[in-house]
Amino acid sequence: MAEIAAALHKHPCPECGGDAVWNAGKQALGCPYCGHIFPWQPGKETANATIKEHDLVAALANVPDQDRGWQETRQTVQCQSCHAIMAFAATRAAQNCDFCGSPSIIPHQEAREAITPESILPFRLSEAQVRENLRIWYGSHWLAPRTLKRAALTDTLHGLYIPYWTFDSHVHAAWQAEAGTYYDETEHFTDTNGQRQTRQIRKVRWQPASGELDHFFDDALIPGTVGVRADYLRKIEPFPTSGDVLKPYEPAFVRGWVVERYQVDLRQAAEQNFQQMETAIEQMCAAQIPGDTHRNLRVQSQYAGRTFKHVLFPVWVVSYTFGSRTFQIVVNGHTGTIHGTYPHSWVKIFFFIILPLFVLITVVLLNQK
Repeated sequence: MAEIAAALHKHPCPECGGDAVWNAGKQALGCPYCGHIFPWQPGKETANATIKEHDLVAALANVPDQDRGWQETRQTVQCQSCHAIMAFAATRAAQNCDFCGSPSIIPHQEAREAITPESILPFRLSEAQVRENLRIWYGSHWLAPRTLKRAALTDTLHGLYIPYWTFDSHVHAAWQAEAGTYYDETEHFTDTNGQRQTRQIRKVRWQPASGELDHFFDDALIPGTVGVRADYLRKIEPFPTSGDVLKPYEPAFVRGWVVERYQVDLRQAAEQNFQQMETAIEQMCAAQIPGDTHRNLRVQSQYAGRTFKHVLFPVWVVSYTFGSRTFQIVVNGHTGTIHGTYPHSWVKIFFFIILPLFVLITVVLLNQK
């Protein structure tokens, strides 16, 4: 029996035989049926595995089939509302979208299996911890309606593994520009009254400048998700990527959790990363230019050793409807950082902002009479 379970990447509970899932609060495997928590050690292949950087050029040419798939049987569905693609245990029945709450879920057929994640950052915060943090977060927004504070106890909270790409690259850049130095000249002029006056005119002295720099981009993050807004994810980054917290991908970590299948593929992510590096390098070169200002900056960059990893990061997602509007909140499943939108109480806005401002303006006008 143990051999069969190992072959299927399952972890039966030693107490009742139920299929165990990863417990974020205990950082161990737990049984959802009897509640038993038991330690877990990675399999031999995972225990000896190292998190490797993969050559980007070679991967864009071809990713072999053995580096694709989830390494276990998972069901894949797509939301017709937000278009997120989710993968979860084949025994679970899909109900509503874990990202936006829409019931419009249909099976998704892969044209080709996704690239297998290289590594994973396991959930560290439990659902109970996240709900408490959300309660505090709701309460800190004093313009929110009073009833919103109760939402932390009733809202549907989903723990999801979000796909990310990380990129490394060495860059050598040579730049040329015109560096400008400010100086003042005294100008004489005649005013409208016929009087001779003087004034200081700022001018710029331009001179050629050039230089070069070397920089290493380490684990630049590019989200592969469409289920969570990119600007929301930026607000809850960073996700740790050091070797002491990232784990080699092991199906046990995602047992009982929903995993989003990336829709920003490797080629698209690499292009986004390249554009971000180009912008960053130009800013670094601009910072080297002497003087007070510059113009006509030209940068020639050479990239070497571009590598990547496919990583799964933990995110808690809350989607809720208040009135006729839908709001989303995201929580970093490792650090607990929260970002999201919330409704505003027009009653509070009137009594705490509009009314005091009206009273202040009225007092000022009366004092001017």
